[in-house]
Amino acid sequence: MLHQAKTTVLCGKPLDFATLGDIGTGRVRPVADDGGMERVAAAHKVVADRVAMGLPVYGSNTGVGSMKDRLWTADDLAEFNNALVRAHHFGTGEFFAPAIVRMAIAIRVNTAMRGHTGCSPDLIRAFLALLEADIIPAVRRHGSMGCADIGLMGQIASVLTGVGEAYYQGRLVTAETALSEAGLKPFIMQPRDALAALSVNAISFAAAVNVLREAASAIRVLLVTGVMSSQALGASADPWRVAATLSTRGEAVVGSWLYGQSGISDWPVPTAIHDPLSLRMTAQVFGAVVDTLLVAAGRLVEQTYLSDDNPVVIGGQVHSSGASLPLTTTLYIEAAQIAFSHAARNVLNRCILLANGGRRNLSVNLVAPGEVATGLGPLMKLAVELYMRVQSLAVPLSAQSIVVAGGLEEEATFLPLIVERMETQVRDLRQLAAIEAMLSAQAIDLVGDQPQGIVKRAYDQTRSVSAIYLKDRPLSKEIEALQAAFTCHDLLRSFVASAPMPEFDDFFALDK
Repeated sequence: MLHQAKTTVLCGKPLDFATLGDIGTGRVRPVADDGGMERVAAAHKVVADRVAMGLPVYGSNTGVGSMKDRLWTADDLAEFNNALVRAHHFGTGEFFAPAIVRMAIAIRVNTAMRGHTGCSPDLIRAFLALLEADIIPAVRRHGSMGCADIGLMGQIASVLTGVGEAYYQGRLVTAETALSEAGLKPFIMQPRDALAALSVNAISFAAAVNVLREAASAIRVLLVTGVMSSQALGASADPWRVAATLSTRGEAVVGSWLYGQSGISDWPVPTAIHDPLSLRMTAQVFGAVVDTLLVAAGRLVEQTYLSDDNPVVIGGQVHSSGASLPLTTTLYIEAAQIAFSHAARNVLNRCILLANGGRRNLSVNLVAPGEVATGLGPLMKLAVELYMRVQSLAVPLSAQSIVVAGGLEEEATFLPLIVERMETQVRDLRQLAAIEAMLSAQAIDLVGDQPQGIVKRAYDQTRSVSAIYLKDRPLSKEIEALQAAFTCHDLLRSFVASAPMPEFDDFFALDK
């Protein structure tokens, strides 16, 4: 039970990443603002009055989709609204993490607080009661085109009515069991409640919040391994100073950070007058990633308080709406996916430079002096595949054509699938970071550097998992162990604390 947890008030204002993260983990429990509940009640009265007069309100006393012209009688409304929820419990696949479901419920409640949804105050109370009791609906991932998560939200709404599955006290049980053991009764949907519980993108938004924060974490680690490899290669820090002074926002932020790290350690004398582009342009590549992530995340925060319902209540009237298509947010998230492919290529190029040898008299394949070994060169095969995996998932999906529901639904964003693909990109980027760290640590040992600052932290973490490479050995488990080590949030917090990038770190709450 979470009734003793700290609370945060949902009042229809934007929810930042820190707040959403606290809600997702259960550290805080959301409660409804009194003023927001008054707005919810006022909007519901508009819908209820219209329904009482026998006037059609889409999805309240009419069917949905191809059945939009079917008007239900007053005697049928309770049965119709409860059945509407259950008809949209059709998701399949793996379950979303409970944290995402908690965030989704909070987003649904928060967007209703502005008084445009038209649902009953009882629906809001029922949603919040689930979180207070820590009943987390089990939501399977597949079932949304990204134009209202109807097949996903239907799995949450069904639990309210006592149907479906939920996590309760560490167990996956039936919704009926969870509600009964928590002392709650199944909720009876009033007109407008069913569609208000279904026809929003709250799951997509919550999953996107989660993956963007994970992506931000992965990029911060890649920046560290980038400094590590750049030092091992004897790269010039001058281009980073230029980026910090003369570039656009993201490039300037990254350039300033990179140049600052080069000043902390005993940076080697550059080994070339003009470095390869993958060294000179690290600030440009990762600056673009930082910029696209911040923009995408900013649009996502806006979605946490703006109503994406259909219909909506404005000025005492009910209006049909197209706000269930979150295209702007989706396009920016897709832009971040494209930026990830550039980051992956940049990391790959540095890894190849390390393995090729030559710079600072490094040996080919980073073979230790006097040893008979093939060395780390074969790792490039894996690095190239990881790059291609990230690249292959960067192709935009949102413009794909699809027509369902008798031609009434011909727009979609496929945001849940885009989020799922980004999760894979992030995983592969983390493995690239592990490979770059392994190669960089080997190069640092071969040239005899004594790393300092953030590079020393990364070097020590690498060597705690992966010893210096002398004789040829299997590396599969070692790479995966390194990936896990660099995914550890305690390590990320230490990176953030010792080498902060406030504009980025604070937005994504990376120190939490």
